[in-house]
Amino acid sequence: MQQTKNKWLIALSAIGIHICIGSVYAWSVLTKPIMEAMGFSLKDVTWTFSLAILFLGLSAGFLGSYVEKYGPRRSGLVSATFFSLGMFGTAFALKQESLTLMYLFYGVIGGIGLGTGYIPPVSTLVKWFPNNRGLATGLAIMGFGFASLIAGPVMQLLIAKYGLINNFLILGCVYFVVMVSSALYLEPPKTAPIPEGPTKHTINQPLVTGPQYTAKEAMHTWMFAALWWIFFTNITCGIGLLAVASPMAQEVIKMSPLEAASMVGIIGLLNGGGRIAWSTLSDYIGRRNTYVLFFAIQIVAFYLLASVTDSFMFQALIFIIITCYGGGFSCMPAYLSDLFGTKQLSAIHGRILTAWGLAGIAAPLILSLIYERTHSYSLTLYFFSGCFVVSLIIALILKFKTEK
Repeated sequence: MQQTKNKWLIALSAIGIHICIGSVYAWSVLTKPIMEAMGFSLKDVTWTFSLAILFLGLSAGFLGSYVEKYGPRRSGLVSATFFSLGMFGTAFALKQESLTLMYLFYGVIGGIGLGTGYIPPVSTLVKWFPNNRGLATGLAIMGFGFASLIAGPVMQLLIAKYGLINNFLILGCVYFVVMVSSALYLEPPKTAPIPEGPTKHTINQPLVTGPQYTAKEAMHTWMFAALWWIFFTNITCGIGLLAVASPMAQEVIKMSPLEAASMVGIIGLLNGGGRIAWSTLSDYIGRRNTYVLFFAIQIVAFYLLASVTDSFMFQALIFIIITCYGGGFSCMPAYLSDLFGTKQLSAIHGRILTAWGLAGIAAPLILSLIYERTHSYSLTLYFFSGCFVVSLIIALILKFKTEK
């Protein structure tokens, strides 16, 4: 059967959904306005973000099979409904000055919208680009990384012009329209696209045909456990760095708040850019080699960052780490499809994303525990470097045990 839809418009639809739900990473823009308007503490407001990431991981883990059963279109519509309802509910919670309602609507309901919206675009694009799985996942997940660059300034503008509560109402309407429009176009190919034949950028990748695991079968393999751990480590350390990048820059290299804010903006750019760059590179060098590179680079970068005081070197190390953090997200679905096939990729990817939910809790917990006892970021950075040593060993085992 002939394809009736354009794969690049499918990619655009995938990016549309991810740019909307990726606005969760601009939550820090809302932190101060919410604290000032509601009188909530910093801990209260930041916990809302952690709760949203937790439910992203949990909903993705439990609802990944839903995507396989009902398809990306219906899953995208479910995501649009939950995420928009979360935005409208957050506006209601702020009007009522209720922290509990804010946790419920943004953290739980909005978080479910994040989880159900994250998987469909990725798993669908992998099927449309069988010879360029890295590029496909990079295109979708790039939107999630770039979203804060767009959403942050827009939120600031809306709050200044229309107020905090109306900001959530306006964004809820915009997100609903964009996500529904994107979801209605999103669908898997009616027939498997014909591979274009081996090229220099596909010879390091497994053929599209190969083992096709169910989610249950994949979860009972040692490879799944290994990938879950390295994904968890990469996200925990990345979120940990993102959370303290601005205050650490001001404390360690004496940046002004404005300079630190500019650095955070560049971090958002590189987070998104790293996703598409690394995932495209993985089509050339292979996912196994890419993850070995991620961890080797981050072992050195985190170790050096713990003691560096030079401004240029400090920023360069952070920027390098952030590209690896973003790349770890975008290369994972393609790695999963390499090892387990695309038969139930949505469900398998969903199970892996539980690592993201737990990392959203683990990262701030590790940071607060170490910083409260040492009043220094150095020990935390050394700890993260050590975590990557373990992940590098696991990545090497994966590389040599699964290569044919």
